[in-house]
Amino acid sequence: MKADTHPDYHTIKVQMTDGTVYETRSTWGKEGDTMTLEIDPLAHPAWTGGKGQLLDQGGQVARFNKRFGGGLTLRK
Repeated sequence: MKADTHPDYHTIKVQMTDGTVYETRSTWGKEGDTMTLEIDPLAHPAWTGGKGQLLDQGGQVARFNKRFGGGLTLRK
């Protein structure tokens, strides 16, 4: 096996958005560095069940309604 092909695997600290810190091993940074997260499972809507809103202001539906008067007639 070739020497020096793998990155250095060392201990770092990870700081969550609520301020809690835990220690883990990683190839990120240097030994003892602290990784500060901006988004994590405590704050991201995908994990917290946050409510996303789908707004169509002047989008496809509004343009369709403007063009066709909000109604669609089907031909037979």
